[in-house]
Amino acid sequence: MLVGIGILASRLMGLVRERVFAHYLGNAEAAAVFKAALRIPNFLQNLFGEGVLSGSFIPVYAQLLGKKDAEESDRVAGAVFGLLTLATGVLVALGMLATPMFVDVIAPGFEGSERDLAIRLVRILFPGTGFLVLSAWCLGILNSHRRFLLSYLAPVVWNVVIIATLLAVGGRYSQGGRAAEEALTEWLAWGVVLGSFLQFAVQVPTVMRLLGRFRPALSLASASVRQVLKNFGPVVLGRGVVQFSAWVDTAFASLISNRALSSLLYAQTIYLIPVSLFGMAVSAAELPEMARATGEGEAEAHAKLRTRIDAGSRRIAFWVVPSAAALLFLGDLVSGALLQTGRFSAADSRYLWYLLMGAAVGLVASTVGRLYASAFYALKDPKTPLRYAVVRVSLGTVMAYFLALWLPERLGLPRELGAAILTLSSGIVAWVETTLLRRKLQQRVGPVGVPGGLLPRLWGAAVVGGLVALAVKQGLTSLLGPMPGVEAQWGGGVLVPPHLHPVLGLVAVAVPFGLVYFAVAAALGIPEAGTVFRKVGRRLKLIR
Repeated sequence: MLVGIGILASRLMGLVRERVFAHYLGNAEAAAVFKAALRIPNFLQNLFGEGVLSGSFIPVYAQLLGKKDAEESDRVAGAVFGLLTLATGVLVALGMLATPMFVDVIAPGFEGSERDLAIRLVRILFPGTGFLVLSAWCLGILNSHRRFLLSYLAPVVWNVVIIATLLAVGGRYSQGGRAAEEALTEWLAWGVVLGSFLQFAVQVPTVMRLLGRFRPALSLASASVRQVLKNFGPVVLGRGVVQFSAWVDTAFASLISNRALSSLLYAQTIYLIPVSLFGMAVSAAELPEMARATGEGEAEAHAKLRTRIDAGSRRIAFWVVPSAAALLFLGDLVSGALLQTGRFSAADSRYLWYLLMGAAVGLVASTVGRLYASAFYALKDPKTPLRYAVVRVSLGTVMAYFLALWLPERLGLPRELGAAILTLSSGIVAWVETTLLRRKLQQRVGPVGVPGGLLPRLWGAAVVGGLVALAVKQGLTSLLGPMPGVEAQWGGGVLVPPHLHPVLGLVAVAVPFGLVYFAVAAALGIPEAGTVFRKVGRRLKLIR
């Protein structure tokens, strides 16, 4: 619950950030350049950040805490901090020197002034990413001590600083032409650096109180430190493989158009909300507990792992299936409510919906897959997730090239629809990876995962809810008239958003969608739905 609260707060502020960003920059060239530039130093954060430390550091550190070995746990924390700081500092310096090469690889579609702006932005952003890596170390300490709220609330500070930067200087530069837009993105890059430092700084006091005798070190004398490093290599490679996949999508989108690139990154911000809120929240909370369980006898440890994985996968599926259905049926209203303002138009919202439709296909697989990977990390087996990540990325790269770049032209489709096929291909390969992880996990600990028959029932309830929501939306469209500016570019039809403020339109269709989903799920005998109804009923009685 605490992880969920922290992630929800962070993601809500992230949506506010994206809305303010869309207001001032929309899908302008400078917006695409900034978003692509932010991806490059973020590679360092993802390589050494939360995901890697969760897979290498937390299992060892949490197990030492479970054994109440305070001296060794403090030694491990200090050594990991020292080694991480050294490695991050070296890579930040190298990254700033090699920025032109990174820009050419990640965004080959950038030329001339776009490429020059990307290089300037990346060099500003790189140091801030180093602070985010150290912030992830703080998260590892806090999570292992079951202090979940602060570590996941800290990114709120990062978002607030960026929003404040946009509000402070956005009005001065957003309407001044291309040169002014470039100046705005440079201000924004400095805001990102300041926010990164503050995200790290707000966690430090609590971390220092939790660590008894913290001494940063570069020593490898401890066997536990060597175990962390042993785990570190495969996890880093696994994260690197996943980052390569993100690079491929970014590169392909930049070859399609600037609008496709910026919309892809907007789409990722939206569809990662349920992934983070449910997949990351459950996985982050379960990993330390699964790691503690592995310190017991094998049979007992496997039984506890199965219990935690089964419960976690049911919770994830129950909440992510309707999230995916909402993106599939109501993605235009979702994108409009979150981003449609200023220079981000109704046509942009509709185009973004196509990308969200593709992403909806793999949403459940992406979230459940995080939990399965965490189980392997708890078992101190980071190599299995690495192998399957390689399979996923290899297959995804081939599919993305042929389906997103080659296929639309052959079928006579608009080139920009290739971005929607990018998200679709990513969703398909996510199911391949998750299936492989589950099968291997079953060989290790026994039958685990989402129970058979649960997903069809959940999807049945979600589809019924989605159809009801579409009927409500069509009724509003008939009553109020279609929203102007959409049909001219992407075609009309019954799914055109109503001529209503996007936020009000989303509320009008999301409420019946949610009510129908929970009601049908409860009627189909899904216990989580009954639990939700009982909790809501008790709250309403308390209000009365």
